[in-house]
Amino acid sequence: MTNIAFIGLGIMGSPMAVHLAGAGHAVAGLDRTPERGAPLVEAGGRCATSVADAVKGADVICVMVPDSPDVEQVLAGEDGVFQHAETGSLIIDFSSIRPDVTQQLAEQARALGFRILDAPVSGGEAGAKNAVLSIMVGGEGDDFDAAKPLFDAVGKTVVHVGPSGSGQTVKAANQLIVAANIQALSEAVVFLEAYGVDTKAALEVLGGGLAGSSVLNQKKENMLSRSFQPGFRIDLHHKDMGIVTAAAREAGVAVPLGSLVAQLVASARANGDGGLDHSALLRGVERLSGKAAD
Repeated sequence: MTNIAFIGLGIMGSPMAVHLAGAGHAVAGLDRTPERGAPLVEAGGRCATSVADAVKGADVICVMVPDSPDVEQVLAGEDGVFQHAETGSLIIDFSSIRPDVTQQLAEQARALGFRILDAPVSGGEAGAKNAVLSIMVGGEGDDFDAAKPLFDAVGKTVVHVGPSGSGQTVKAANQLIVAANIQALSEAVVFLEAYGVDTKAALEVLGGGLAGSSVLNQKKENMLSRSFQPGFRIDLHHKDMGIVTAAAREAGVAVPLGSLVAQLVASARANGDGGLDHSALLRGVERLSGKAAD
């Protein structure tokens, strides 16, 4: 059994913390919205009242919060993890943030005697609930080996991809591919509907060929039913596409398709769709096609 602090119990963090508790670990969860801790308590964990309370006696501190400033505040801010955690504890940041921020925080953590891994995940709410997330991990190999049993409790595909910051770089590439796929699927659906095709049947046969993808499998029902309850919000994908385009510019890499998709994600957000699932990029295609989004 490992004593784990889990900070951030949102759409992704809550089921991950629940799985860790279900695996027999002692999990203390913390979230700005205390009610989000109810599933963890039901699974045998407990709700902490502060960072200091959460990390007291913790061997491992997990973080799953929305953006780079949030991670900086949780770890290095006043009354943060760096101030209260026990020296030698392992910090696992499951958040998706800027690679350069991750590298800076890793340097601070090691200088203070902590071990740290960046371990962003892919798979959305369904992946988190079913413990089949893909986890791309940056950091020291020994730390990865130590954390592997915890990763296996929440994910299916777990890969050490390099030193600190590498996990975030791979996640940025993941978000580029996912956004481009969702946009292409959205355009295909609107195109098919314009010709009166049985769209459900069309997506079934497309899914069995080279056009098939995890995006098609997971997002087709959202698009067919126009149900965009968030599994991963457009607001967050907008943040991630900003990471992609900024990092690509820093590296001198051209991402013309990525830049276009980033603008389409930004447009969806500007049109009030930021709180919807990223499959709601379909609504942007409808707007561009002169079809009012419902």
